[in-house]
Amino acid sequence: MKPSSLFSRYALPVILAGGLFSIYLATLAPGLTWANDGADGGDLITATATGGVPHPSGYPVYLLIARVFQYIPLGPLALRTNLLSALAAVAASVLVYGIVTGLPVSSAAGDQMAGFFAGLSFGLSPIFWSQAVITEVYTLHAAFVALTIFLALRPPPRVPERLDRLRGLVTGLAVGNHLTAVFLLPVALLTGGWSADRKIAWKSLGRVAAWLVAGLLVYLTLPLRALSRSPVNWGNPVSLGNFLWLVTGELYQGRLFDTGLADALQRFQAIAALLVRQFDLPGLSLAFTGLIFFFKPTRLHFITLYTAVIFSLFTVFYTSFDSYVYLIPVFLAFSVWIGLGIGGLSRAAGRHARSFRTLAWLLLPVFFLLLTLSRWPQVDASRDARAEDFGTRMMESLPENAVIFADGDRAIFALWYFHFALHQRPDLTVIATDLIHFDWYAESLRETYPSTNFPDDILWKEAIIRANASRPICDISCFTSEEYNCRMP
Repeated sequence: MKPSSLFSRYALPVILAGGLFSIYLATLAPGLTWANDGADGGDLITATATGGVPHPSGYPVYLLIARVFQYIPLGPLALRTNLLSALAAVAASVLVYGIVTGLPVSSAAGDQMAGFFAGLSFGLSPIFWSQAVITEVYTLHAAFVALTIFLALRPPPRVPERLDRLRGLVTGLAVGNHLTAVFLLPVALLTGGWSADRKIAWKSLGRVAAWLVAGLLVYLTLPLRALSRSPVNWGNPVSLGNFLWLVTGELYQGRLFDTGLADALQRFQAIAALLVRQFDLPGLSLAFTGLIFFFKPTRLHFITLYTAVIFSLFTVFYTSFDSYVYLIPVFLAFSVWIGLGIGGLSRAAGRHARSFRTLAWLLLPVFFLLLTLSRWPQVDASRDARAEDFGTRMMESLPENAVIFADGDRAIFALWYFHFALHQRPDLTVIATDLIHFDWYAESLRETYPSTNFPDDILWKEAIIRANASRPICDISCFTSEEYNCRMP
C-alpha cells in the first residue's frame, strides 16, 4: 500500500486518538482523587497493588490490566492507574469511529468524517470524559462494549471460526470487567449464531458460547487473589458461597427494581436531560437524524437500539447515587447515530456533497472546540487534591498506635490507599465500620492486625474499643464535610 493511501486511511483515527489523549492528559487527576464521584478509586488502586479483591463484583479483568499500568515507572501509584482510564477511553472512542466507518477504514471521505465526529462526540461527552481522568472501571467497560459491537458487525471472514472465538472471548472478558456487560450476551450469541439464510448456525453458536465461558473463567483469579491474604479482600471468595456473594453483587442487589412508577418516570426525564447535556441540541438532532431519517433494518441499527434501551432501563431501575455512569453505553449508541446522521446527510447532499463536507469540516471543529472549552471545568480533575490532602493530613496527625474507625467510601478508601498501598503508618489499625458485621471482614482484620485485640464472640465497634482500651481511638468520616475526633486512653 502506498504511503499516501496509508495516510488517507489512518490519519483521522490517529488524530482522533492523539487529540483525545492530549485532552485527557491535561485534565487527568495527578493522584488519588474524589473528583467526578471517584471515591472508589482508592479501593481499586489498593486492591490492585496489594493483590487483593475490591468491592463487588471484584472486577478481575480490570485488576489484571491495572496492575500492568502500576508497573509503569511514572509518577505516583494513583496516577499510573488513572492513565488506564484515559487510554481505555481513547480506545473506546476510536472503536466508535470503527463502528461508523466499518474498519478496515473506508475510503469514502464522508464516512471517515462521520466516524471522526462520532468518536469525538463520544470521547468529549461530559460523563464519559469525567471517567477518563480518574481511576474507575467505566471507560474500560465502554471499550469492551464498543469492541463487542464492532465484532458483531464484522462480515464473516474466510475462517469464521476465528471471529466466533473472538466474539465469545471478548464478551466473556467484558463481563469479567463489569457485570452489566451481561446485557451484551444476546449481541455476541445471536450475531454469531445465525447464518446468512437466517437459520441457526449451531456450530457457530457453540463456538461463541464456549469461548464466552472461557472469558468468564477470569473470575477464578479472584479466589487465587484472596489466598494472598491481602488486607483488601472483599468477601474472601475462597468458598463457593463467598464467591457467589462477591461476583453476583449480592451486596447491591437490593437497589435493583427499588423504584416506583413515579420515580421511574422521573428517572426517565433525568436521562433525557442528561442526553441533552452530553450532546447538546445540535448533537441530539444529528443522532435522531441518523437513527430515524436514515434508518435501515441493519444489524448496526438493531444492536445500537438494543444497547441504548437495555442500559437505559437498567439505569432507571437500579437505584444508586452514581447510576448515571451506567448510561455510558447509551451515549456510545447516540454517538454512533450522530455519525450515521452526518454520513447520511453527506450522501443525501448528492452533487453538493463536496460542499457539504467542506462546510462540515469548517463548522463542526469550531462546535467541538466550544464544547470542549465549556465542558472542561465540569470534568477537570487535574487540580483536585482533596483526597491526597486528606490522606496526607491523616497520616501525619493521627496519634501513634491509634485504632481508626472510618465511615464512608471517601475516608475508608483514601486511608486504605495511604496505609496499605503506600505502606504509611504501619502502627495504625484502620477499620471500616460499615464492614465489621461481615465475618469475612472480621477474619481479614485479625490477619492484618495480629497485635490488635478483636473479641472472638462479637465484633462490634464498642467491643473493639473495650478490648483496646490502652490505645487511642479515632473516628473519621468524610461525607459532605470531614469529621475527625480522637480519644486518648
